Amino acid sequence: MTARLGKSAAIVALSLILSACGGDDETPALEDTAPEAIFQQAERELARGDAEDAARLFGEVERLYPYSEWAKRGLIMQAFAYHKDRDYENARGAAQRYIDFFPADEDAAYAQYLLALSYYDQIDQVGRDQGVTFQALQALRAVIERYPDSEYARSSVLKFDLAFDHLAAKEMEVGRYYLKREHYPAAINRFRAVVEEFQTTTQTPEALLRLVEAYLALGLTDEAQTAGAILGYNFQSSPFYDDAYRQLTGQGLALEAQGTNWLRSVYDRTIAGRWL
Repeated sequence: MTARLGKSAAIVALSLILSACGGDDETPALEDTAPEAIFQQAERELARGDAEDAARLFGEVERLYPYSEWAKRGLIMQAFAYHKDRDYENARGAAQRYIDFFPADEDAAYAQYLLALSYYDQIDQVGRDQGVTFQALQALRAVIERYPDSEYARSSVLKFDLAFDHLAAKEMEVGRYYLKREHYPAAINRFRAVVEEFQTTTQTPEALLRLVEAYLALGLTDEAQTAGAILGYNFQSSPFYDDAYRQLTGQGLALEAQGTNWLRSVYDRTIAGRWL
């Protein structure tokens, strides 16, 4: 009996020791901590550069005090901390929850902007898959259209233009790949997409030059001349125009619209002032 009592006492003592160790665990202590204090602790972690722990603590504010003003502030700050930590998926999740719960709040524009940034900042990481770029464009457009008077609208417009140009640049990259390997129809399809769908980007002058090259290689002089005419009409100061001029005139061809092809339609719209 004495031995058994000793064993029980040892178990009790071990339990007390484990309980005491558990008291240092941050999570139970937060249960009895005011939301403002947790929020301030999260801000200190953020200032120290520990964005991951800051995001966790901001989330605790929302979890422990879900209907408080601190919960709302904690949610937007959690989205910010996740984004700073480059945890883009969780940043989008927190930002979207804020938009869903507080669509009319003054920070809703910032939440939408953070959501857009969580896509935009990944654009250069996705290789040839442009799905993220399209999602960035959609999210940026939402900032511009829903919050046109916000301080984030101007930045969103600039980023939208850059993302749009990025898509056009990818089309050009693939088109040049095909052109170099003499896959002319495939190359033309890519350059045509730039001219028709991304005509306001910086990629358009080169796309027109590459169309001149591809069509000349196929012996389609009407299309080549018309591409050169569009290039001359819109981008005569571009070095791409100079290159196209040399190639066309070198074969005795003028930079004039010819035939009834798709480029002729583009040329007619250009002259009428409905394009570019």
